[in-house]
Amino acid sequence: MLNVFTLANGRLFQEEIDSLDELTPVRPVWVDLEDPTPEEKGWIAVRFGLVIPGDIIDDDLEESARFYEEDGAIHIRSDFLIDDDETPRNVRVAFILHQNVLFSIHREDLPVFRLLRMRARRIPALIEDAKDVLLKLYDADAEYSADTLEGIYDDLEKVSQRVLKEEVNDQAAGEALAAIARQEDLNGRIRRNVMDTRRAVSFMMRARMLNADQFEEARQILRDIDSLDSHTAFLFDKINFLMDATVGFININQNKIIKIFSVASVALLPPTLIASIYGMNFQYMPELSQKWGYPFALCLMVLSIVTPFWYFRRKGWLK
Repeated sequence: MLNVFTLANGRLFQEEIDSLDELTPVRPVWVDLEDPTPEEKGWIAVRFGLVIPGDIIDDDLEESARFYEEDGAIHIRSDFLIDDDETPRNVRVAFILHQNVLFSIHREDLPVFRLLRMRARRIPALIEDAKDVLLKLYDADAEYSADTLEGIYDDLEKVSQRVLKEEVNDQAAGEALAAIARQEDLNGRIRRNVMDTRRAVSFMMRARMLNADQFEEARQILRDIDSLDSHTAFLFDKINFLMDATVGFININQNKIIKIFSVASVALLPPTLIASIYGMNFQYMPELSQKWGYPFALCLMVLSIVTPFWYFRRKGWLK
């Protein structure tokens, strides 16, 4: 899909392009290619003289190929977060600044891009050129990461109430561990995302491609990203605490089961011993030589069972 954005009266307007003839008269500030076809890449090559490689958004990318300048165009590779309920993930986006036009190439639609499009339509004079578009995308990315962190706080609060304020059985512990594992994975992806954004903004500042206002805005984005680091570190500690607490409750439940078998084995040991003694092959069976031999043996076995259970209950070991 090929989306072209133009500036008019200080606002960003979107136009969907279906042919090269529609693209030719347009003077865009931003060209967004979502999972582009070879035909759409050909339109870009004819209209702007920019050849987009087929592996431009491959995940297997050397570090030196993430930020570089070639033939007057600036190439930047960044990862953007998608907080999906099923599979949170980081999506690779390739940016190319060429002839004062920003080209973005990615495989799927991103929440940050939708947020910028909505703001640019409503807020006048938000964007003045292609570099502003790129900075605003990184700014929206930092804000999206902050919103996702707030969601993690809320989800972990629910897990805390379930684990620390209620009786935790094995099923509840399993659900809590699954929720904690998901939040840990999402928190790690946020940390990676803000690290990548910090590197990209720092590259733009070092490359001296920004004017004074844009440079100050880039510094503010870096300050916002730095403020997120402490939150991600705190969440990692909270996640580890909840993980340890949940595993501890699982161990307690398992110990209760082992405790039942331990008490039963100890309580049944004396009658087993008595039955073994009375079951030996004597020449003259002691229970046969007396009238109350068998009843006495049975009573002794019952007493040997009741006495340990009474003692264990008095000690509180059966609670």
